Amino acid sequence: MLLGFGVAAVVLIFDQLSKYWIMNEVLADSSFIAYTSYFNLVKAWNTGVSFSMFDNWGWAGVAILSLLALVIVGFLCNWLRHEQNRYMQAALGMIIGGALGNVIDRVRLGAVFDFLDFHVAGHHWPAFNVADSFICIGAIMIVVLSIVMKKEETK
Repeated sequence: MLLGFGVAAVVLIFDQLSKYWIMNEVLADSSFIAYTSYFNLVKAWNTGVSFSMFDNWGWAGVAILSLLALVIVGFLCNWLRHEQNRYMQAALGMIIGGALGNVIDRVRLGAVFDFLDFHVAGHHWPAFNVADSFICIGAIMIVVLSIVMKKEETK
């Protein structure tokens, strides 16, 4: 359990520090920096959830999405308290830390700050941030671990 909460704390701190640094230092005087033919740093504000879904709801959306995220975090914390597998604890911690990082943005800034922009041949993946990355990595880990653990149970 401590491993998961430790991972969550590290992810949360890394997320918030990276957002602060990119927003206030790297992109302080510009809205984007093109680094390669496939990667930019951008200032993007997401008032919704993944891919800006539900982004027209104003402060009601901020409140509803933050509350929903906190309910999910509560569920994940309860799961974490009972989880014995250390890899699963780390995966849950990644999701918890990332979700809390984005909730902090919503409450503090009114939107989630996204800055990583990957693109190929003029097609851009929606901008995302460190929290989003850890949420995805944690979710993939849970799926893979669930499959592996299920196969081990059937042996």
